[in-house]
Amino acid sequence: MFTTAEPLIMTSSRVNRHQTKELEIQLLREGIVESNHIAHVAVCDNRGRTLSVAGNGELGTFIRSALKPFQALAVTAAGALERYSLGDRDLAIMCGSHQGTIEQVRQVFHILWQADLDTTALRCPTPAGKKSPLEHNCSGKHAGMLAVSQQRNWPLESYLDRNHPVQKLIVARISELLGMPSDEFICAHDDCGAPTYFMQLSQMATLFAMLSSGSNLDMERIVRAMTSHPDMVGGPDAFDTILMELTNGALVSKSGAEGIQCIGRVGEGLGLAIKVIDGAKRAKYATAIFTLRQLGWISPSVADTLAETYMEIGNYKRLDVVGDLPMMY
Repeated sequence: MFTTAEPLIMTSSRVNRHQTKELEIQLLREGIVESNHIAHVAVCDNRGRTLSVAGNGELGTFIRSALKPFQALAVTAAGALERYSLGDRDLAIMCGSHQGTIEQVRQVFHILWQADLDTTALRCPTPAGKKSPLEHNCSGKHAGMLAVSQQRNWPLESYLDRNHPVQKLIVARISELLGMPSDEFICAHDDCGAPTYFMQLSQMATLFAMLSSGSNLDMERIVRAMTSHPDMVGGPDAFDTILMELTNGALVSKSGAEGIQCIGRVGEGLGLAIKVIDGAKRAKYATAIFTLRQLGWISPSVADTLAETYMEIGNYKRLDVVGDLPMMY
């Protein structure tokens, strides 16, 4: 069973020194504000220290699909890649929210084929207007969970249950990384049916700092897979894919639904997490570009290229980000 709770925000009862003014993302129509969004941002290192924040770094929300690189740790830890002769492209799509292209669907099928699994084992839904669950954007993640379950002779039908061994393996790894008992995580179903977890924005940033630090072989392999095959993580016009392509492996990026965006600076042990309060996708991309530019994680030319795609909306509208990202140290 999944934990249910009243809507809540995870904040400390003490005065929160990790709270400043939020960022405001404005939609300008020929220079006049037409609508706006509010975003919170946290930047942490791989020791869990909050280095910079806009808004509330202790804001709590579901991590959604930004969890996928850490769900893939079950695959690397279990040795399923070696057992079934799976490569970095397979690992990348396990971490991805793909667009169901022919190449991506074939890659997910390859995972199942190598593990002697049928597509009917997938418990993610078939997208509207599509023919197979292989086309669901989370099918790579599901295929990875099934491969581990097949390898360990665990039940296949119930692999999405929170108490299934593969899900316990995933949450145990996340618990170990964050130094938090696994039974303290608030769990709910993501739209694809898999568990997702409620955590502080600073915890998400810390996870991505750890992911990108280069201090763990399994996480280093996941980063290499994602940055070497960004086309498997998103798709031709996906923000994650384009950002990783433009930065040539310097950044690892994974988006999540409802305004979640997480990014790690590879080799530096620094992570960034964004939550747009109203869940707007356009606002999280604008916030990411603004924040990455302020942090110096991308060059001006990369920032301009991204802005042309994600902040210029047609001939008469554009997005602008108002605010600052003050350092805590």
